[in-house]
Formats: sequence, C-alpha cells, structure tokens
Amino acid sequence: MAARYDILGFGNAIVDVLAFADDDLLAKHNLNKGSMQLVDEKTAQVLYEAMGPTTIVSGGSAANTIIGAASFGCRTAFVGRVKADDPGKMFAHDIQRAKVDFATPASPDGAATARCLVFVTPDGQRTMNTFLGACQNLTEADVDEAVVAQSSIIYLEGYLWDPPAAKAAFVKASKIARAAGQRVALTLSDAFCVDRYRDEFLALIRDGSVQILFANEHELHSLYQTGDFDTALGLLRNEGLLAVVTRSEKGCVVVKGETSVAVPAFPVESVVDTTGAGDLFAAGFLAGLTKDKDLATCARLGAMAAAEIIQHIGARPQKDLALMAADNGLVL
Repeated sequence: MAARYDILGFGNAIVDVLAFADDDLLAKHNLNKGSMQLVDEKTAQVLYEAMGPTTIVSGGSAANTIIGAASFGCRTAFVGRVKADDPGKMFAHDIQRAKVDFATPASPDGAATARCLVFVTPDGQRTMNTFLGACQNLTEADVDEAVVAQSSIIYLEGYLWDPPAAKAAFVKASKIARAAGQRVALTLSDAFCVDRYRDEFLALIRDGSVQILFANEHELHSLYQTGDFDTALGLLRNEGLLAVVTRSEKGCVVVKGETSVAVPAFPVESVVDTTGAGDLFAAGFLAGLTKDKDLATCARLGAMAAAEIIQHIGARPQKDLALMAADNGLVL
C-alpha cells in the first residue's frame, strides 16, 4: 500500500512570542541561557511583561519540522492540540497554509493555547519558557491508527514526554508504526528534557521503539552523561540505529552502525536567531530520507534548512526550501 504521508508529526502546538534581550535580563529572571523550561501561566505573564517589542509566530518543535518538510515538497500531517482561541486559530491557519494536513480538533474550553516566550540574545541564542496550556489535552484518542500506519515516518518530539497524556499518545503512535513496518524518528529536543527523562529515552532507543534519532551535541552529552564527544558518539553508535548529531558551526555527524559521515555547516551571512535550527535540520534530513538520498545528502539538506532559519526571527522558513535546495545543487 502506498504511503498516505511521507512524514506524520506529533508535537506540542505552540505559538512563539519572541523578543531580543540581553544577558542581564536573563540573569534577573533566573533563566538558563539556551535552555527550555516549563512555566505556569502566572510566570508566563511575568516574563511576557518583561519583554521588549515582540514578534508572534506559530511554533512548536515538531510542527516546525513538519512545515519545513512540506516546504521541501513532502506530503505531511501534524497532530497536536490547541484551544479554540485566537492563538489556536492562528496556529491552525499557519500550518494549513503551509500545506500540512492538520485535523486535530481544537479544545472548546480549558487552558489557553500553549505559548513559548523566547528571549533571543545578541549571539542568536534562544532561551525558551513554555506554558503548555492546551497541549496537555493531546491524548491517545487523537492517534488515528489508519493515518499512522499509512505514514512512512512518524516524527515525535522529546517535549511530548512532559504532559503524561501526550506521552501515552507518543507510545501508542510508536507501537502502531512499528506494527505497520513504518519508521519512528525522535528528536531529544533539549538537554534539560534529556536530564528529566534520560532512562526513558534510552529505553525507547533500546527496545526498538525508535529507529531514527536526532540530537544536538549538548543533548548527546546529557544522554550518556559524559563531557567527551567521542565517548558519547561511540556509545550512540553501539545503539545500532540511524542517528544524527548536530554541532552548530561544526556541522553534524551521521552514524548508522559502523558508518559515520561528517558534514560541515552550511555557510551563513549572520546569525540572527537560532530558534528552530534543530527542527529545520530534521526537516531537511527527513525530506532527503523520504526521497532515498544518501546520508551525506540528507545531512546537507538539513544543514541548508538550518542555515535558512537562523538568519531571521522565528522558526518557520521564509524561503521555498525545495527551490533553495535546487539552487544549491541538492536535487530532490
């Protein structure tokens, strides 16, 4: 049976509120630079009031990846919960406009649509503070077995491990995909997320629930609790899955068994905002994978998409990534 979707994403449906800030402001509010922390609605309001001029855009890690993959020409869909409020309508509008199928019904009441308050420092680093809100209403009931079974790759974000009901949806989708012979990809999302769920993430890797893993260098160190990159990479290689480790300006390393491919970062004129860099790298890599490209080409597509996203505010591409790939000799 032909796949209905190339990539089906499950994730937290979030609206990003971004503002430039200096390190002093982060210190004043005890924020760990470059990290993501969960906050309650009251704290979110305090941080919002501390922000300068803001840019509001749709976000969410897996949603960013799925929209990036759609820009590469992949057939995509996304599952995530919003509330039937203005931010929720904005999120639905934006993802559907990007030609992503999004059919998860909005919650009529309860907590507001999730928002992530992102402080961007002059070096382009983003510090994220997330109020999950309606995201926590995602449950196993939102997992359509037929749709999962007809999707070539199921893409799951580590952040889903925070809300218990979303975690259950994650596990259900993974089991359905495996039974149907489809591949499951996981992004570790954030080093602090790995700190919270290290043993559970390792269990997912080792019991075969995940076949493709995305991590940045910090997340990899956290996963194996070592500060030595080569040691961590060796442990990852022993897991026997396809894994990609991004290293910012140092490029990335792709490992699959004994195979190891290092690909340099894509050149950029200036770094404005690193929000979504990992998300868009995953989009490019997975787009290449669905088109049966070799691992080096997949990584180059990922590096190109990440380079596009870090040169402007927000985590959604502003260029047609398929055309950008063609212009750079990366034909899909």
